Amino acid sequence: MNVNYLTDKIKKWGGTDENIKLIERAYEFAKKAHAGQKRLSGEPYIIHPLAVAENLADFTGDIPTLASALLHDVSEDTQYSINDIKKEFGDEIAFLVEGVTKLDKIKYKGTERAAENLRKMFLAVAEDIRVVLIKLIDRLHNMKTIQHMNPEKQKRIALETLEIYAPLSYRLGIGEIKGQLEDLSFPIVSPNEYDWLAKRLKDHFEERKKYVERLLPAVNRELKLEKINYVDVHARAKHSYSLYKKLLKFDMDLNKIFDLIAVRIIVPEIESCYAALGVIHKLWRPMPGLIKDYIALPKPNGYKSIHTTVFGPEGKMIEFQIRTSQMHEEAEKGIAAHWAYSEQKGTKNYAEKRPAFARKNDLQWVNQLREWQKDFDKPDEFLDALKIDFFKNRIFVLTPKGDVFDLPEGATPIDFAYAVHTDIGNTATGAKVNNKMVSLNHELHNGDIVEILTQKNKKPNADWLDFVKTAGARKKISSFLNRSREEMRFSGPSGQTVELKLSVRDRIGLLKDVTTVIARQKINMKSVLSETKNRLYPVIAIQAPIKNKKDLEKLMVKLKEIKGVEEVSYKFI
Repeated sequence: MNVNYLTDKIKKWGGTDENIKLIERAYEFAKKAHAGQKRLSGEPYIIHPLAVAENLADFTGDIPTLASALLHDVSEDTQYSINDIKKEFGDEIAFLVEGVTKLDKIKYKGTERAAENLRKMFLAVAEDIRVVLIKLIDRLHNMKTIQHMNPEKQKRIALETLEIYAPLSYRLGIGEIKGQLEDLSFPIVSPNEYDWLAKRLKDHFEERKKYVERLLPAVNRELKLEKINYVDVHARAKHSYSLYKKLLKFDMDLNKIFDLIAVRIIVPEIESCYAALGVIHKLWRPMPGLIKDYIALPKPNGYKSIHTTVFGPEGKMIEFQIRTSQMHEEAEKGIAAHWAYSEQKGTKNYAEKRPAFARKNDLQWVNQLREWQKDFDKPDEFLDALKIDFFKNRIFVLTPKGDVFDLPEGATPIDFAYAVHTDIGNTATGAKVNNKMVSLNHELHNGDIVEILTQKNKKPNADWLDFVKTAGARKKISSFLNRSREEMRFSGPSGQTVELKLSVRDRIGLLKDVTTVIARQKINMKSVLSETKNRLYPVIAIQAPIKNKKDLEKLMVKLKEIKGVEEVSYKFI
């Protein structure tokens, strides 16, 4: 158990001695901080952050990211704080560690309505794609060791993984992490469905595997014959959860799944993709409608490849996926494939490739996320672009129980209180943000945990209208204040004189019915007038003292029930 795997990788990338020393220092600091702590498996705790950092090294060579992965649980689980990390490792690493710590506070309640909002919140709270990547790898390692948790916790974490972390990996184009997260969660969330699939898949899978193995030599031979330059030809099995979801669309019939094991052809450049497609179609007849060109039209998450399904040997259908080496890396690693290793004096970048997503289409926030990947020539520009700034007009804050609320930038505890519930807003007396008392006009920020203090007889203050940001809060405050002002009018000993106006369809006995209803409510009329000139509907105007708002509302309901009364309104005299 040591840091050699990481330092060896850094050496291969052409990293400096300074890079290596930083990683070694981060490891020793984490080891010291977690000394004496154990995982549920009984292993030393340091195994977890070390595994996360090692897995991350397969996706990125960004040194601050790797150091932050080693330190990601220090501020939450040990005596050391974010300030200690900042003093020892600087602002950038402290910022990344703090971002991971914030994400740990987000809880998923298992509702479909909350899932999409929560995925967005992950990105907004993280503020930096590197934080999200650390958290995804952190979850991946926790899922690999989930068997040591109690069954109830296993199910909660697996469901959260399946509905939040895996889709988030997909949105970021990281197919490798998505597939692993789904397959680790599937047997825990849906054990019966998993067992059903595993039993039916065993023989079918072996048969397909042997079939594809017989196919590969013919593909290699034909590509060489046609002088198509290629990097690799191999078979890949479909992930079990992805397969299950596809089976649901095909009546659970495995014979209708043509990419159970697909053949993947990796070539050096785009031209060779289409040349290889021609070779495959020359060998075997393509299935009409099953040729998909994701190079010309990439998927929303940036995935590029050509898919074609052909009638292979023995008339069996088989899918081919053809892509360049860069497309393959992007398909497996998504956004992480574009990491730039900061250029050091006398060394080269470990990755020469630069992201090139030039297409624009209406992909909402996914498209926005991809936009920052364009044409970065300098490593520092790329790292600046890792900041997630397209949520700058929205913030995501949490209740102490982890429920997520989406608010506009500049929102206050009062906006939050009304977003939770009208009664909480109306009775708010104070607020705590991240466990510290703040004023009610305090500006909230991404990831804040907000607790509203209430008092039963408290009422909204008109001053709140000067600082609230949400239309919902403004409307509820105004509505309450208007009702209060009306109630104040009735506070005198004889109540408030009100003029009621009734638009009516004239009929014999109508006025008698109106006055009878008013008399039954024990209300004395001061005057009764009628207006008929130039009116489609005559108007009856009645002035009467009314003791309270409740009596007024009750009277208006009764008047509206009278036959011939079309409309009832009132004003205070």
